[in-house]
Amino acid sequence: MQSTRMLRLSGALLAFTGITLGAFGAHALRSILAPPLLEVWHTGVEYQLWNAMGLLGLGGWNGVDMRGPGRLIGAGVLVFSGSLYVLALTGAHWLGAVTPLGGLAMLAGWVWVGWKGVRAPSE
Repeated sequence: MQSTRMLRLSGALLAFTGITLGAFGAHALRSILAPPLLEVWHTGVEYQLWNAMGLLGLGGWNGVDMRGPGRLIGAGVLVFSGSLYVLALTGAHWLGAVTPLGGLAMLAGWVWVGWKGVRAPSE
């Protein structure tokens, strides 16, 4: 099914970039960013990696169309983690108002996954 391949690809890309950004934060940004901003960076990485693993898991869920929830989760990660990365690098604290929107999108996506899972036909 095409949707499972896209979920796997999305999860793999989020995992790859999450690991890369985590290493960048640990090595390149450690001496540049103040500790509170470095913590913000690492929070973005952590949420990105957890959701990447979730999308990889959804990619193995055959027989249930998870494209909608996957897109919502992916968009949530981009907004949530992306806003934290930009906030950490620029100090633009107004982005703190945007970050929760990404979190809500991730939460809604995972609720949608649960709903679809409960409604899926039994094997």
